[in-house]
Amino acid sequence: MHTVNIDLWKHSHVFQRDSSHGERGTRRVLMLTAAMMIVEILAGLKFRSMALLADGWHMATHVAAFTIAAGAYWFARRHASNERFSFGTGKIGVLGGYTSAIVLGGIALAMAGESVWRIFSPLTIAFNQAIPIACLGLAVNVISALLLKQHNHDGHHHYDRGAHHSHAHDLNLRAAYLHVLADAMTSVFAILALTCGKLFGWIWLDPVMGIVGSGVIAQWAYALVRDTNVILLDREPAASDLSAEICNVIESENETRICDLHIWQVGVNQFAAIISVVTHRPRPPQFYKDLLREHTELAHITVEVNACTED
Repeated sequence: MHTVNIDLWKHSHVFQRDSSHGERGTRRVLMLTAAMMIVEILAGLKFRSMALLADGWHMATHVAAFTIAAGAYWFARRHASNERFSFGTGKIGVLGGYTSAIVLGGIALAMAGESVWRIFSPLTIAFNQAIPIACLGLAVNVISALLLKQHNHDGHHHYDRGAHHSHAHDLNLRAAYLHVLADAMTSVFAILALTCGKLFGWIWLDPVMGIVGSGVIAQWAYALVRDTNVILLDREPAASDLSAEICNVIESENETRICDLHIWQVGVNQFAAIISVVTHRPRPPQFYKDLLREHTELAHITVEVNACTED
């Protein structure tokens, strides 16, 4: 009786790219944002500035989102080789991005509600104390955005041939980046509103800028939810033509048709596929896999071959 060395036929299920750059950038931004949050809350209490205090607690929600992003990186890295994750841990980062998008949407809703309330119940603002702190907050956000952008580029130098099939981005890192942009935009609007309020007495501009900012943030949150749920629900992206290309390649073989095809995303620009073919001239599964060799975005392919006995 012959024995087979199964290990020769096994392959890695770690499909996601190295995300260590994004993880380091997220941790640094988390520490910066947490420090700025503490400064704004303490300054708001000392100067009795409701604007600073509110912005400090608002920044606390971003700290929570960065914690989620950093935790997703850590968990995915720790369990990358865990065989219980049949198709790797690529979706953990996507789940982190989706959760951050929900948090971002909640922030937009809270900003809109507070801004509407302030229109009808304006608060006294300590302009001289609030403006410098808001400028400092903007500086922290700009530094954070540059850190995340740099780490995003460092970790994605190369793209596969099929990069157009999907979003060639780390959605977890993108979520963190959008939180930084949201904070930066809030700081810009706050500085503008506070300056106009101090110089011209336009107290109403502060809540108006809050409503405008909440609308933009809500749009970002919606786009992130849309991009992440495609992967979490195992749906092929609308812009992808991978299914059509697989069919064209396989069915170019004489008297071969695809009778069942499943495609889902397992990482950044990494897909798995189950292909069931029916043919009058059956070939080994490896033959059909070799036909798709140029599609490097297909990280995991399973082929079922059925012999056709009918005309």
